[in-house]
Amino acid sequence: MLFLYVIVLVCCAALWIAGILEQQRHFASLEQIPTRVLVNGIRGKSSITRLCAGALRGGGLVTVAKTTGTAARFIHPDATEEPIYRKFGLSNIVEQIGIVRRAATYRPDALVIECMAVMPALQEINQEKLIRSTIGVLCNVREDHLEEMGPTLDDVARSLSRSMPVGGVCVTAEKDRFHILQEEADARNCRLVYADPEMVTDEELRGFSWFTFKENVAIALTVAELLGVERQTAMQGMWDAPPDPGVLSVERYITPEGKRLRFANVFAANDPESTLMNVKQLEDLGAIRRPVNAVINCRPDRVERNGQMGAIVPGLGAETVFLIGHPTKSARDAIPADFTGRVVDLGGDRRDPEEVTSAILAELGPASSLVAIGNIHGQGELFLECLSELPLDESEELLDAVPSGDGLDQETMQIALVRPQIATARPPEPEPYSWVAPLETPTMAFHFPEQRELARRVAARSGPPDGPSATDDPRNSYDPSQSTRNP
Repeated sequence: MLFLYVIVLVCCAALWIAGILEQQRHFASLEQIPTRVLVNGIRGKSSITRLCAGALRGGGLVTVAKTTGTAARFIHPDATEEPIYRKFGLSNIVEQIGIVRRAATYRPDALVIECMAVMPALQEINQEKLIRSTIGVLCNVREDHLEEMGPTLDDVARSLSRSMPVGGVCVTAEKDRFHILQEEADARNCRLVYADPEMVTDEELRGFSWFTFKENVAIALTVAELLGVERQTAMQGMWDAPPDPGVLSVERYITPEGKRLRFANVFAANDPESTLMNVKQLEDLGAIRRPVNAVINCRPDRVERNGQMGAIVPGLGAETVFLIGHPTKSARDAIPADFTGRVVDLGGDRRDPEEVTSAILAELGPASSLVAIGNIHGQGELFLECLSELPLDESEELLDAVPSGDGLDQETMQIALVRPQIATARPPEPEPYSWVAPLETPTMAFHFPEQRELARRVAARSGPPDGPSATDDPRNSYDPSQSTRNP
């Protein structure tokens, strides 16, 4: 028996020593990256990660980035990217260790990485042990992940604040709960900087070959300013940055029965507030038109969110609601009793996606719009694959104009736009970094959906939001203790 105890103690000691060595190795990798930007929040993290990386690249900084959203991507210093392979399709914050080690081989000036933790304790571990960011970004506070970070939005704000760098700088565009974030920042000796959307002009927004919002651009400009990147070069870098695969999109299809369909993929806006705002904006733009129908995709690990999507059905003004995925009962029971439209339950996690798609298309009118909301994973992804096989509707031309007062800068999602007049710079060739070993991941190709019917006119802003502005604070300069480039 004593022998067994000795074996257990030896094994525990070996694991303890291995853990210490692994931690030291990870910290050594972090030391090779002078500036580390951790992007956290509820909506728009992937978009802001790409914008920040683009802004820093525009300023000549060697920048590596990693997104986690709809499709996890590792973005190289030359702006090329590749998918991140996950065993069994499961994500874990431990993967950040490999990402940091991979990024350090480039000897970059900066790493911009999206926070992938949801639990408050894991957010703190992600900051204190895995990333140890020098600049934090807390883009916004929205109604999502309330089971883990709630139950109130004030609780969500405090939970997200656990990713603030102690003794560092945090940039935010959140104005409604700025006072809470300020309290949390003061407790961590962290300087909180407000990124004022008013610093972004309508003309600068028009320079994007894909659509983004003033809050997102303001955050990226503030981060670039802290690192000494001039505004114009930062904007050029953001204009050249490719959009995220989870971009909000609207496509026009012809169904096998000859029906015309406008399909809006709003899966990425998976909280109630963002979903309603995106659908309303698409209607204001004329990208989708009445009659509007909705598809709610349900997931067994997002039962609360399924119910939230069901509860906002009357706000969508949908004539017919299709429920797919599993368990659909969680969304069906949450639909208010005063909803006068039809509810078609096509649930089932093993249901044939082609059968589901055919059933949905059969219920639509000769010319209608279909909005996909909820969760993209599972049946939602399969549904999108089936729709992508439909022939595109090329019968209509682009809209000439959109109504003023669209308020597009109030959301954190993106709309891909075709901008032939904008020359998007091709990323530089990757030869300078050919000595870096490739990721162990299968080759994958992905497609950014084309937008053929969306034009916009950005509304004139009425006035700046309350809160301190990055441009008004004389302390807003960032001088990292390390040199901006490793020898």
